[in-house]
Amino acid sequence: MTCDELRDDYELYAMGLLDEPGRAELDAHLRREGDPCIAGVQKARELVSSIATTAPEVHAPARLRKKVAGLVVGDEGRRWSWAPVWIAVAAGLALVTIWLGISRRDLERTIADFERQLQQKNVELARLNEAVALMNDPAARQVVFGTDTAQPPRGRVFVNPKQGVLLLASNLPPAAAGKIYEMWLIPKGGKPVPAGLFQSESDGTALYLRKGAVDIASMGVVAVTLEPESGSAQPTTTPIIVAAL
Repeated sequence: MTCDELRDDYELYAMGLLDEPGRAELDAHLRREGDPCIAGVQKARELVSSIATTAPEVHAPARLRKKVAGLVVGDEGRRWSWAPVWIAVAAGLALVTIWLGISRRDLERTIADFERQLQQKNVELARLNEAVALMNDPAARQVVFGTDTAQPPRGRVFVNPKQGVLLLASNLPPAAAGKIYEMWLIPKGGKPVPAGLFQSESDGTALYLRKGAVDIASMGVVAVTLEPESGSAQPTTTPIIVAAL
């Protein structure tokens, strides 16, 4: 192949994304002293380097956009072979910066937002896994609440002697500003013991897990009250949820 035929591949080569046989062909040209491809690849490497280290207002050459689109949709019948992961990530960030015309700072902010969302999803998934494990444990005891009043919160409480207490509720509106829901474990003949603060979702559902060992034999009631957002040492309002064991 001639240098003119290889010119469109310089940027992909510089980013490590050019597959065979184009890469081997360019390698051969770069070994020839005075070959025009040497200067072309050097300029492409400088472009990629500037994208990775600065926040330029740079737009991708039309030929590069076409090549990238071809890699995505399988243009020219090419078969895509993955480069090493670190190369793909670095090149991907560079291409996003070029393609969207955003600064490096904006890109980093977008990535940070995505990482926070991913972390939140991982926390939610872990919480659901813990809830399912508690419910499926044969040692867990289940209590239904809210079936005997007009418009109550409804749901179930699971008490597991080793894993803790799980509350699943519906029709529980989010607490107003400055307020929070507080769970209480009330032993038979004893005073309520604070068991944690939680908030319901916008649709009125709630999933709250109070981890830790529980003495089911001495437990009388699991209750929920509406308290100041910092919580209370003892209930200050009438319980909204009462699940008697």
